[in-house]
Amino acid sequence: MSTLIREVESANEQYSNSFGKKGNLALPPARRFAILTCMDARLDPAKYAGLAEGDAHVIRNAGGRASDDAIRSLVISYKLLGTKEWFVIHHTDCGMALFTDAILRRLLANSLETAQLTEAGWKDVGKGPGSKEAEFIDWLTFPDEVSSVVDDVKRIRNHPLVPKNIPIYGYVYDVKTGKLISVPEATEIGKAFVEEFA
Repeated sequence: MSTLIREVESANEQYSNSFGKKGNLALPPARRFAILTCMDARLDPAKYAGLAEGDAHVIRNAGGRASDDAIRSLVISYKLLGTKEWFVIHHTDCGMALFTDAILRRLLANSLETAQLTEAGWKDVGKGPGSKEAEFIDWLTFPDEVSSVVDDVKRIRNHPLVPKNIPIYGYVYDVKTGKLISVPEATEIGKAFVEEFA
């Protein structure tokens, strides 16, 4: 058994011992909103957005991208669990801006082992075999976090299963200061439209 497994199990034991009334939390999020954000370990949505257990849905993936699966989660969050507002929050110094789809495909074609970032770029230090399956995945890389927030809010807003009355807000989290920085262009694209009936 690894040291890490023991650490996780010990931490969970302490957590569960003081779980208390959290076992009675309702299934729908109490504050009725969802956040789509990056899996980066430096981001703690509970802290930067003031969340407690049961408050909101937090959907995380590499880059916080509006992938088909992320949109699937947002639609379920709204349709079945009642969220009424969504946030797309990317961040500064994101690893997704350090490579392109072509680079990742090349690395995976050579080896499935962990690559290394050098001054000359990404280097595959593992032995093969790799896999050509990487060719069939859109890795959703991006050159900068502001344009990716705008693109993702636009993709969510234009999805046929996303109701027009849900506001979608765009932000960039600054990993050096902990501050959320508004992306007005994204929030404008994501503004809610209330249908008027004659």
